[in-house]
Amino acid sequence: MKNNLTPAAAYGDTKPHYELLDGMRGVAALLVIWYHIYECFIYSDGTQYNPFMHGYLGVDFFFVLSGFVIGYAYDDRWNKMGMKDFFKRRLIRLHPMVVMGVVIGVVMFCIQGATKWDGSPSPISWVMIAMLLTMFMIPAYPGMPHEVRGNGEMFPLNGPNWSLFFEYLANIAYVLVLRKLSNNALKVLVVLSAVGLVAYAVADLPGYGGLGVGWSLGDYNFIGGLLRVTFSFSAGLLLVRNFKPMKIRGAFYICSLILVLLFAAPFISVGGSSLYNSLYDAACIILIFPLVVYLAASGSATDSGTSAMCRFLGDISYPLYIVHYPSMYLFYHYIGFPNTFRTPAETWYLQLLLFFGNILLAYLCLKLYDEPVRHFLTKRFLKK
Repeated sequence: MKNNLTPAAAYGDTKPHYELLDGMRGVAALLVIWYHIYECFIYSDGTQYNPFMHGYLGVDFFFVLSGFVIGYAYDDRWNKMGMKDFFKRRLIRLHPMVVMGVVIGVVMFCIQGATKWDGSPSPISWVMIAMLLTMFMIPAYPGMPHEVRGNGEMFPLNGPNWSLFFEYLANIAYVLVLRKLSNNALKVLVVLSAVGLVAYAVADLPGYGGLGVGWSLGDYNFIGGLLRVTFSFSAGLLLVRNFKPMKIRGAFYICSLILVLLFAAPFISVGGSSLYNSLYDAACIILIFPLVVYLAASGSATDSGTSAMCRFLGDISYPLYIVHYPSMYLFYHYIGFPNTFRTPAETWYLQLLLFFGNILLAYLCLKLYDEPVRHFLTKRFLKK
């Protein structure tokens, strides 16, 4: 089982990590960036141009990976580790970048002019309150004063924090319930949450025509986000408990291509109905993502170049996901969101700047802030 594992210095945990899973996490993060770059190109007739129309499903892939990795890292530790140690480990791993992300978010929001999407000003006092609440992962309800962008986001200073909110809930559920479940009980949970996810997709309660939900506390978003993380995290946990690797060559490149193709699928509308688009999302989450994680966990890097690339992608994946979105807000403001008046062809150079600039920013945050802070906190608060 461990022939494809390699130590990763960027992690606070002592166990080695599956290097291809680290690499796949990075690939998904890069694709999410491109999805967010093009997310804002919505025109007056309601059409949208996005070469990665289903890029929001990267969150579900992250959740499956998280369940797999958490189960691998901690399932056999509970005879010598308590809940307090687990939560300290997870907070040290995740929360320093949460703080950095919201600080960057405040700076970008102020550069933008500290205004909501409708042009009305947001008082700096409420911006500071929003920053403080985000640092403690306390979400905003649409319309509350600290929902400073007026777009209904849980975390308006750094939108992707919503998925970290559900990741934290999954970690709490793992400690209190999931780790204690038998395989059969976990299978029942996976099946029930899959049925719930399909039912949610068919009902299309928020009216989005897909499963890009969970980022708001309004419009039935919270229910959708809870279903997404419940299925995906539990499926990853069930997968690692029953994992028997197969021999597969080129797993990293095969799995990367699968993600690219899945995310690049166009919006599916048949007879004016988006039902099939929602079912496509559900199929990706329930059937394909666990398979991709299984294939990637079974494979191994066959050359030093692939190994180095997976290590780099794995190291920057989390910082990249956390820090990239504040600059997207600036980009959206520049092109006139929600009434887009600049085209992709007119902004290609800004798109490249966003993509490579955020990779550089993530790397700098990793090396100059995240790793040193986690190293200090690990020495200060964790037992050897």
